[in-house]
Amino acid sequence: MSTDVEPVANNHQIPVALSSASVYPLSVHDAFAVAQDLGYDGVEVMVTNNAVSQNSDALVQLSHRYNQQIVSIHAPTLLLTQQVWGAAWNKIERSCQMAREVGCDTVVVHPPFRWQSNYAENFAEGVREIAAMYQVHIAVENMYPWRVRGREAVAYLPHWDPLGQDYDDVTWDFSHAATAGANSLEAVQALGSKLRHVHLTDGSGSGKDEHLVPGNGTQQCADVLQHLASSGWGGVVVAEISTRKAKVAGEREEMLAETLSFARQHLSVPLVRSMEA
Repeated sequence: MSTDVEPVANNHQIPVALSSASVYPLSVHDAFAVAQDLGYDGVEVMVTNNAVSQNSDALVQLSHRYNQQIVSIHAPTLLLTQQVWGAAWNKIERSCQMAREVGCDTVVVHPPFRWQSNYAENFAEGVREIAAMYQVHIAVENMYPWRVRGREAVAYLPHWDPLGQDYDDVTWDFSHAATAGANSLEAVQALGSKLRHVHLTDGSGSGKDEHLVPGNGTQQCADVLQHLASSGWGGVVVAEISTRKAKVAGEREEMLAETLSFARQHLSVPLVRSMEA
């Protein structure tokens, strides 16, 4: 038996979508238009205070108008969206209902804040029950520790790190990993089949949640994408970078085009198979 390997054609195309958060402070409408212009495979809609982001019919119309599939719904579980859709469990249920209405099967959520004690205590079990009820995947996102005057504060329960938690599906975000000082390649390999979704971005490890263009930070973005492509992973990669500092015409689009190019380049590696002597 030989240990030689031979590259084979990789016919499994991992979709690369654009998060509507990547065009902030522009609108959800702009996210669909930019995604079409640059050649993305779809859009992840982050539910915010914006009325269109909360309206399934309006989102479906945008999806059809710009020929962009809605690949996922990001539930309003951020600090800035605490007033959207009321109580925590209601946010999760309405996001799942919206996912079904717009034709996707993935909902991204953040882990509970520590002050949401009742919600946090039953989070993993409740997420599993709601996911089964709506027949969707609720992918819990990795976060990072909060630091106050150099000391770590407990902000999330059960934890900011999804590794070791009782979740069926996980979203991995490279910027959050950089802020946490995590090794993304090791984490993705450890998550295995639990990894459902990826937020493609980067970070320098400065302690800030930077959402840099991939390749401009310290995370192993290229290695992770190559690993996913070679393993036949069945999820979606979503560009979630910050373009808020774009100052001149076309700068935002250049950043998003660079992100898409990075993703396509590193997701295009061939699969490998062993050759028998």
